Amino acid sequence: MNKAVFWDLQGTLGGDAIASIELFEPYSFSKNALELSKAHGYYNIVITNQSRIGKGLLSLEVYEHEANRILDFFNSDKVLIDEILCCPHQNSDKCECKKPKTKFIRDSVAKYDLDINKCFVIGDMGMNEIIMAHNAGCKGVLVLTGGGKGSLGEFRDTWKEHEADIIAENALEAVKSIIECEES
Repeated sequence: MNKAVFWDLQGTLGGDAIASIELFEPYSFSKNALELSKAHGYYNIVITNQSRIGKGLLSLEVYEHEANRILDFFNSDKVLIDEILCCPHQNSDKCECKKPKTKFIRDSVAKYDLDINKCFVIGDMGMNEIIMAHNAGCKGVLVLTGGGKGSLGEFRDTWKEHEADIIAENALEAVKSIIECEES
């Protein structure tokens, strides 16, 4: 069986946690984080909520262009991101894919033959990524970039029934912590 890191995109690998994907710029350490994860045998699967599509504020075509731009950047030398999975829905759509729901993780477990006990979710929003990790049965890592500090502070009540397994300064430190856990 295989293992994966499920990555949040905005606020975790770059950009602002709540800005449009059109403004996404990778953090300086993100490529290194993805490379380190790959070097230790993880699939890198990005799961992103893009409710602007469902609200009519972002077209699917523009989203796909931006997702391809991001993939081109990260995968320019070698494949670092295996797949980007996007939920285009609003909360009112009651879909099964919007984080913290686990459809994309369940689908990935089947597609990549993953051992969920060896998988991690890394993100900056406790109410999305940490709850999703808990619901899926994998470990959750909160990064302090993007909305991470606010998630631990003023928004901690939105995920108060859950704890992050790891809290890391950024995506690269998160992967280093995962590797330490794996080796201990």
